[in-house]
Amino acid sequence: MPSFRMTRPLSVLVVSNLLGGIGVASGVAVGGLAAEALGGTAMAGLGQATGVLGAAVAAVPLAAVASSRGRRHALALGYVLATIGALLVITALALAQLWLLLVGVALFGVANAANLQSRYAAADTADVAARGKAMSIVIWATTVGAVAGPNLTAPGNDAGLGVGLPHLAGPYLFSVVAFALGAIVVATFMPGSRPAVGGSETTPPTAVVSARSALAWAMGHTEARFAVVLIGCAHAVMVLVMVMTPVHMQHHGMTLELVGVVISLHVLGMYALSPVLGVLVDRWGAARVGWLGMGVLALATGLGVVAGLGSGDSVLTAIALTVLGLGWSACVIAGSAHLVTVTPAHVRVPLQGVTDAGMNYAGAAAAAVAGPVLAWGGFPAINVVAAALLLPAVVCALVAARPRRRAAASTDNLAA
Repeated sequence: MPSFRMTRPLSVLVVSNLLGGIGVASGVAVGGLAAEALGGTAMAGLGQATGVLGAAVAAVPLAAVASSRGRRHALALGYVLATIGALLVITALALAQLWLLLVGVALFGVANAANLQSRYAAADTADVAARGKAMSIVIWATTVGAVAGPNLTAPGNDAGLGVGLPHLAGPYLFSVVAFALGAIVVATFMPGSRPAVGGSETTPPTAVVSARSALAWAMGHTEARFAVVLIGCAHAVMVLVMVMTPVHMQHHGMTLELVGVVISLHVLGMYALSPVLGVLVDRWGAARVGWLGMGVLALATGLGVVAGLGSGDSVLTAIALTVLGLGWSACVIAGSAHLVTVTPAHVRVPLQGVTDAGMNYAGAAAAAVAGPVLAWGGFPAINVVAAALLLPAVVCALVAARPRRRAAASTDNLAA
């Protein structure tokens, strides 16, 4: 097995993803409050939904740029657009214009798309046997940003007020700086600018297919279909439960401080153990870790059902959300590594883009139905529906496992 090395491209991706994570977390923490301030309570959820849709819409174009001009150009462009988005949010708050705020938040969301595509860029830099670890290290870098970003909200707001900006605009100043630095780091220090179509940016360019053709190819390929569906289902499960957990906790009289602790534990579950999961992918294989991730998500929803019964248990809710984040991490790392492994070069990058787009669309749809589901059946119903969302991934996993079992049996027969 080739040894793992912390190469210069991987180091650049870690730094840029850390900066991107800080920028996203600093601004997104007050995005709903900003939308509410300009449009009323009914508009509070629209800010987050617009940001998620912005990430979804940007995923395919960024992948197209990576295919035609290389990962460096695609990631730098993503952070530049996010910088412009943060500046527009500040301007919208100064002018009290909701429509401009939503445009800014949509562009702000492009940073999420860039952060997600960084994991594929990390895979491009590593040997085949170390791709899982490379991807997971870049994902892990988001932990620092996700934890540090919200803690910059209050200082950022004070800094903004100090220079004459309106309330809630200040945190986006940190986002502007973080995204701009991310773009500079990638554009200056990320080596190679050839099209990312052959597993490395130093590979000569080859013809690539459209995102639609790549998705059609994946739907006819059992292993690729499993990877695409696994990532989308896992993200929908995570978003459905996560967005309603603060509401559930508030309904049961839990404090905002306790809500913050639970969400922080959830974020740690999402990112903190990703290097461990990456090692498991490299040693066990992506399919097995994908099954593990689905099992962990199922366990999390079961714990959520129990936590939602009666008066609600804050400790059990915290455990359920932490386990939920861990299951999401296992599924996304396994699915992403599997996608890199089973796709041919001319399909790989377009399929990565359309997979990330589908992931974000699935999350947006889950967030849209979460409120009505909670109103209908409470937190237990949220978790039951979330568990049901895993079924397509389970079916795809079972279908993909058949050829592997036949291949293993054939190998055993030949050995005999």
